[in-house]
Amino acid sequence: MGFLVATARPHRRERLCEMLWDLPDDPKAALRWSLSKLRQVVDSPDLKRIVADRERVSFNIEDVEVDIGTIHKRLRQRSDKLPIDALEAMAAQLDNVLLDGLDAAGSDEFRSWLMAEREDAAVARVNVICQLATHPDMPSVSAPKWKRLWNDVDPEGAEAYYTGTPASGAPTTHPAIAVAATTKPVPVEGLRNQRISFCEAPDKTKIAMATVGEGPPLLKAANWLTHLELDWASPIWGKCFSEIARRRTFIRYDERGCGLSDWNVKDLGFNAFVEDLEIVADKLGLERFPLLGISQGAAVCIEFAVRHPERVSGLILIGGYSAGWQHLASQEEQARREAVRNLTAVGWGTDNSAYRHIFSHTFMPDANADDLDWFDEFQRLTTSPHNAARFQDAFGEIDVRHRLSEIRAPTIVLHSKGDQRIPLDQGRALAAGIPDAQFVPLDSRNHVLVDYEPAWNVCMQAINSFLEEYDI
Repeated sequence: MGFLVATARPHRRERLCEMLWDLPDDPKAALRWSLSKLRQVVDSPDLKRIVADRERVSFNIEDVEVDIGTIHKRLRQRSDKLPIDALEAMAAQLDNVLLDGLDAAGSDEFRSWLMAEREDAAVARVNVICQLATHPDMPSVSAPKWKRLWNDVDPEGAEAYYTGTPASGAPTTHPAIAVAATTKPVPVEGLRNQRISFCEAPDKTKIAMATVGEGPPLLKAANWLTHLELDWASPIWGKCFSEIARRRTFIRYDERGCGLSDWNVKDLGFNAFVEDLEIVADKLGLERFPLLGISQGAAVCIEFAVRHPERVSGLILIGGYSAGWQHLASQEEQARREAVRNLTAVGWGTDNSAYRHIFSHTFMPDANADDLDWFDEFQRLTTSPHNAARFQDAFGEIDVRHRLSEIRAPTIVLHSKGDQRIPLDQGRALAAGIPDAQFVPLDSRNHVLVDYEPAWNVCMQAINSFLEEYDI
């Protein structure tokens, strides 16, 4: 129940079983038993708190205040008018250990989630103590206490603020004060507080979407191998997403068939991918915004931009292509792709990571061993073996070559020189076909950039410069 309340969103039964009951012989039965016991405690005749169907389980938080959620929400509002008593109440709550006693519960994945939540709570505690230590209305008798506590939890920040001489030359205003009193970006550590919700496609497919940060919107088209709950804190995507969300409202959603979106879907085709992007944009009321497309997401962005030129202010395309392997690959390459597709169908969901290694080592040949191991397991959690094979077929059929010349939005195309999934010449052809598109070759062999390689910094700087140049 703690997990359901803290996350405040529906979860797949399979995911709950994997996270919380990795030891019993029948985790599904354990889940059913637990839900029946919880209903006896929290449900009433007039209001059902435990909401469950065949696929998902959630906790109805109607008229319920979740303390940690309220604290994060108030801190995100960036108001300098929080009274001392409210801040002191927050500090008292944050002195407690979040979900204390559950350290050994569930699987490694649950413990990783719990650790991340506790890290966010620790950052919030520093934020609150900082505001109390610098509060203009703090009585003189209480001020030394909060200054001492601030020095205990964040000695470098406290020294920088009080002396005005930070060793690094950084601004003397501490980040926590900036969050509370200005419109400056939130610290990276606090950006895990994403807001996940769902929308519904015309074919009744549930699409999971997430927003984080504040400012002008930037919408990322979905691509395969994403999971809104897992990729935010990942060694692959985490830093990139945090960087984007520093100055913007960053919006992501899971492709139909993977992540938190519905897996059991009939239509896993390109047109459905584009319609899902349209549905997310409509659901969030986005009028005009830049699009970020990675890998096959680039083609989805292109099609959307042609259909809705009045809504797209710019295109950022990374590792993209305009036509899939069924259109461009040689017979030999097509045979290899078919073989990999068949291996995927039978081996993707097994404990043997060798099947998924085929993708890991072509997506990120220069990543370190730990990141590759993480990515292997991450792939298994993102989708089913059947869908993994279907995705490969769908991506092979993509063809938007005839649409490139119709793009009217400013566009930047970034592509790794040694990309082993999508060759550089496909990225170059993409840029050449779009009027006035910028092309930035990246000195990397990775299809998915990792943040410790120099190309990652080049990519992020190019994106920021592009957005500033066109004031998007």
